[in-house]
Amino acid sequence: MDDEPPPLVPPPAPHGGTGASASRLAQASWTTFDWAFQPFFTLVTTFIFAPYFVAAVAPDAVAGQALWGYTQTVAGIAIALLSPVLGAVADAAGPRKPWILVLAACTFAGCALLWFAVPGAGGGMLLLTLAAITLATIGAEFAIVFNNAMLPGLVPPHRIGVLSAIGWGVGYIGGLISLGLVLGLFVLPEVPAFGLDKAAHEAERLSGPLSALWLLVFILPMFLFVPDQPRTTLSRRAAVRQGLAQLGATLRHLPGHRNILRFLLAHMIYGDALLAIFAFGGIYARATFGWDLLTIGIFGILLNVLAMTGSFLGGWLEARAGSKATIAVSLVMLILGTIGILSISGERIFFVFEVTPPAPGRALFDSPAEWAFLASTLVLGLPFGPAQASSRSLLARLAPPRLMTEFFGLYALSGKATAFLAPFLIGVITEVTRDQRLGIAVVLPFLALGLWLLAGVREDRPER
Repeated sequence: MDDEPPPLVPPPAPHGGTGASASRLAQASWTTFDWAFQPFFTLVTTFIFAPYFVAAVAPDAVAGQALWGYTQTVAGIAIALLSPVLGAVADAAGPRKPWILVLAACTFAGCALLWFAVPGAGGGMLLLTLAAITLATIGAEFAIVFNNAMLPGLVPPHRIGVLSAIGWGVGYIGGLISLGLVLGLFVLPEVPAFGLDKAAHEAERLSGPLSALWLLVFILPMFLFVPDQPRTTLSRRAAVRQGLAQLGATLRHLPGHRNILRFLLAHMIYGDALLAIFAFGGIYARATFGWDLLTIGIFGILLNVLAMTGSFLGGWLEARAGSKATIAVSLVMLILGTIGILSISGERIFFVFEVTPPAPGRALFDSPAEWAFLASTLVLGLPFGPAQASSRSLLARLAPPRLMTEFFGLYALSGKATAFLAPFLIGVITEVTRDQRLGIAVVLPFLALGLWLLAGVREDRPER
């Protein structure tokens, strides 16, 4: 049995830390955080603004994918360096909501500035766009860390996985609705709502301010109805000292929990791949087939429906086979789906079979290569939800009950510690080889290594 050294400085007990649950209103309001932030990930970083940036704002598509990768790298490095420190200080000081408020404001500001990313922007405007994306990403990812830290205080340990999965599902629904609004109001009508100019790509640019407004409105229930940690009597300087001391003690004791350590390493590696697939999926699809905004939007709806459906199927599988098996099946599907989309170009499918290329002015998804791409997307999209929801569930099964909050903090750290690495490698390889396909292929070794590490995790012997 693994050794279990006690923490150096016990963190303040969260609401519900004795096993009691917060109210249903509080639990439901906690899930609206995912709903509030999801349009940033759906509209800005994946399906609407990111492909537009690569195709119309950056000097060319290859440079655009590289620049986008570097923004995610800068954000990832900042998150890796600062999230454990801020999290430890917040644990010592008490409340999480003030931190979330500041970070949400960063995401709001970054998204609002994207309206000024006009086509062909160069010089200072291009730098402003890259800075806005970086600021919004840092704010969103840090806010997620603090929101996750509130989860163990809302429900008993055995229900953490359930509320976690509901949060993911609510987020996907929010992403679907926001994407549907963009298509219905600004893309499908001959004359877009509010008199937007399609030729000036105002629909794509508005995805940033729309995400900011959505965040401002829908994050309010979390602030109003979710209980927060009580404020401690520590001064800011004392909170910093105690928070850093707790972080140091936790990291020193982690080798004594070898089973959890292996899972956290696996989560760190395959989590990088998941983030990269989300960040570059829309960019790669547009570069491969030259899809317009409507086609990209429909593709995004399909992917979100698949991810949401996969979340429900993953819950069914987890109840029967366990969290580890659900994650493993998800990673295998992600590997197969990634290989599938990388094997497809406009003229060739599965590397060797030549097909008729898409014709100009064609109907929607009217080529063999596009249908093969959609089939690979089916394999790629279904496991997104289960891979993430079951990861949180598995940690809840592995962690000793009295150290649950501490290990959820480490879980958040493992998800961010190397978040810059896959985007950085995608950017570098794309720029060096001038090949977007080789850049995206970086995710495959991350998925394979994460799967190998996960295989050594013992789910049937939880630590006590």
